[in-house]
Amino acid sequence: MKQWYEELFENYGMKYDNECYTQGTIGECDFIEKEIGYDKNLKILDIGCGTGRHAIELTKRGYSVVGVDLSASQLERARQKATMDNLQINFQKHDARDLPFRQEFDLVIMLCEGGFSLMETDEMNYRILRNASSALKPKGKLIFTTLNALFPLFHSVKDFLDANTKEGNAKCVDISFDLMTFREQNTVQAEDDFGNKKELHCNERYYTPPEITWMLKTLDFHAIDIFGAKLGAFSRNDKLSAEDFEMLVIAER
Repeated sequence: MKQWYEELFENYGMKYDNECYTQGTIGECDFIEKEIGYDKNLKILDIGCGTGRHAIELTKRGYSVVGVDLSASQLERARQKATMDNLQINFQKHDARDLPFRQEFDLVIMLCEGGFSLMETDEMNYRILRNASSALKPKGKLIFTTLNALFPLFHSVKDFLDANTKEGNAKCVDISFDLMTFREQNTVQAEDDFGNKKELHCNERYYTPPEITWMLKTLDFHAIDIFGAKLGAFSRNDKLSAEDFEMLVIAER
């Protein structure tokens, strides 16, 4: 039986690129470039690359990027977009819980819940972090975003999502948040690129900063910084607060 995150992204490439949360690519890549000192010799792995928006933009800027995703249809859309831009990008179909890479990359990015936090158990989410860590060279850097558990303690997730949903986007209804597990359960109503309507029951994990820090320390990261994640405007100047729906994590060996 397929999980919700497998079904949602089937035949959803065109719609995905129009979602509100995918509109910050340029600014996010500006931040990534700055973090790696604009060094075009570095190899980058984009886990949960979706339709390839970060991989394509970084390749345009001269970086070598490998993009991986679980969704064949998302990857097909990524390849189409790369071809339209006359770019050669290595997109591969992999489950982030089972990646083949070992000490091959200088930077791993995992943005917009690219796998991590979507899994049905904490152990699976941890496995994704472990695989991201294994893919890095000894002095590598990991940059990812994840859902901020501080936010639903002070705010309505439903109000936030409603305010950030445009006509034609996927819509979340029947949202509940479990304080014992820090998991949000909701029903997503969406229409795919062919006009087929979907209704999926989703389950996502929100994380606290100490949880993220502890997991990364067990994976031998020593410099761990956590900030608020502003769409398209990542910055080390944004101190994490309960106002941030997502947090930006930067970890270095």
